[in-house]
Amino acid sequence: MDLVDLITEKRFFGQEFLTWLWWKSEERGGSVELEGQGDIIVVFEKHMLLEYGEADYNERLVCSGLQTELKEARTGLRTGKKLEQARLQIIKDEREYNLTLGATFFEFRNVKLPKTEGADQTAETNDAELEGVVLERIFLLEELVKIVNDLLRMFAEVRTSDKWPEELARVRSWVHKSADSV
Repeated sequence: MDLVDLITEKRFFGQEFLTWLWWKSEERGGSVELEGQGDIIVVFEKHMLLEYGEADYNERLVCSGLQTELKEARTGLRTGKKLEQARLQIIKDEREYNLTLGATFFEFRNVKLPKTEGADQTAETNDAELEGVVLERIFLLEELVKIVNDLLRMFAEVRTSDKWPEELARVRSWVHKSADSV
């Protein structure tokens, strides 16, 4: 099996993760508890891409708008489409991150890090101040990656445990309930 076949075969994991994360974020009104870190806010917003089928028979559904207007995405889940990409807002300790997360490769797109004090520096910035700004941006990017990795780890632990059938039933119930009520 070559790498492309392996990726194609395992892409369901990322799609299930995004769907689970959407459910998890709505389960407590956007608040998700990260073990050892407390609560963070995860909001699915503006843009989602769902897919159905394989190769030449692949069908895509792009849903955009405010969170309350994503009824097409919810209906798409109900009809068997898989969440392939989503625009997320993640808030931790009053730092707001925005990104588009792709399911197949877990790629981060259109990342917007929290605004920092040094972001508005003028051309008169000295090397030490510039280095501080760069290091702060690196810290923020590392924090975002760690948050997403921790969320993925949470999902993987549930997905590979005996608790998965129960969790899956709750996710399926949410998909059908949210599609009916939107």
